[in-house]
Amino acid sequence: MKNREKKQVKVRTKSGEKFATEHGFNAIKDGIKQGKTTEDDIDRKPPWLRVKLGAGPKYKEVKNLVTKHRLSTVCEESHCPNIGECWNHGTATLMLMGSTCTRACRFCSVDTGNPNGWLDTFEPQSTAITVKKMGLKYVVLTSVDRDDLTDGGAQHYVDCIKAIRDACPETRIEALTPDFSGDTDAIRLLAHSGITVFAQNLETVKRLTSEVRDPRASYQQTLTVLQYAKRSNVSLLTKSSLMLGLGESSDEVQEALSDLREHGVDIVTLGQYMRPTKNHLPVKEWVAPEKFSELRDFGLSLGFLEVAAGPLVRSSYRADKVFEQDNLGLSKIPIKQIS
Repeated sequence: MKNREKKQVKVRTKSGEKFATEHGFNAIKDGIKQGKTTEDDIDRKPPWLRVKLGAGPKYKEVKNLVTKHRLSTVCEESHCPNIGECWNHGTATLMLMGSTCTRACRFCSVDTGNPNGWLDTFEPQSTAITVKKMGLKYVVLTSVDRDDLTDGGAQHYVDCIKAIRDACPETRIEALTPDFSGDTDAIRLLAHSGITVFAQNLETVKRLTSEVRDPRASYQQTLTVLQYAKRSNVSLLTKSSLMLGLGESSDEVQEALSDLREHGVDIVTLGQYMRPTKNHLPVKEWVAPEKFSELRDFGLSLGFLEVAAGPLVRSSYRADKVFEQDNLGLSKIPIKQIS
């Protein structure tokens, strides 16, 4: 794949060197030649990252419910570009355990602090009500890291999952979890909670992990968590996600995909990193759609059940899509024994 990559453009800015495909930076290059381009222009998104506003009957229905009942979704709060597509397919992502994270990853805009053990005891029931009111066929539950809790919040996750299953038995549930500091008891608890998919994000390639993620997270720890979840419940689908555009090479992305597959991961998503504020890591490259397509082909060749790859793809993007491949039969596919 290395020889097939598009020509790269390198631009020096106050925050360091930035790279992108030539197609993506044509306008910026012209501006540089004319002396009109600023650092803000380097951060400007290329044309392929422009999206249409959410629309469609199901989207409008969900939007009205969210507004009327003051429901909270990650889809809206993170200004996800895929909100229209997902909501129209009856999929949404809900965040559990508050909005203060005990970790400080350099790509994430969530507030960092110490919640001192606080949990909303009514959250399991209110989450179930939210899922029912929104009429979701598939829900992704995610959360902040809660290192202040002895189990990392695993039991709270399970309580929310049980409440949803009681209220909406036909709804499939994906848990996009913290790494629980590698606690096998917490991982096992989630693996047997009745979820369909256990997800934990690798986020970036091995070389960049210490620069991108909180020191308490590690490349190997995420791989181990995903592997242990699979070993705990072989019928469980496991999933992870990578952000591109942080300075990684294609070879490094291929290595990460290979590592994920070797640890039994079934589904992977690849998307473009976008800098939430000037205080976060800068974008080093606007990755072209063609490159995402090449990486998707490579991932499928490794044996992943699904590889969702594209500039606008996020970790919970159309999380239900994999189950449409063969009428929800993918969960019955035997998983290759992990050595």
